[in-house]
Amino acid sequence: MIAIKRVRADTAELLPLHRAREAYAAGLYPAESNHLLDLADMIRSQMNFFGAWSGPLVVGCGGFWEHADYSEIKSMWVEPVARGQKIGQQLLDVIEYEARAKGFTIARLETGIYQPEALGLYRKNGYRDVGPFGDYKPDPLSVFMEKAL
Repeated sequence: MIAIKRVRADTAELLPLHRAREAYAAGLYPAESNHLLDLADMIRSQMNFFGAWSGPLVVGCGGFWEHADYSEIKSMWVEPVARGQKIGQQLLDVIEYEARAKGFTIARLETGIYQPEALGLYRKNGYRDVGPFGDYKPDPLSVFMEKAL
């Protein structure tokens, strides 16, 4: 059984996941196409962060950043050994629920073209491709998506 809890992003148990996510992204994209939040940003008040536990082991994380008129899904990650168990779906469900509970009606995100599993998850959940938003610039390695909550 997976337990998803609201946590601070700098919780010690999550640090290996952040490092793995960063290493994975660095292996796929050049630095200028990596739009990861650093840990200092992930603990700011605008970030709502969640961890997924399987028993005593943290196996996934993700959250949303509060913008003035939309929520932005950030830092989704499921450990490779835990994939295939619908943990990403469970995290996304919680993130969307919590964003709606805070009054957001739109969720947006940026992910990369070399992440078919992420693209599949988001498209299966009703996200559609849009252009860059916020401070993002056009990037041929990025896919920008949104969904009405």
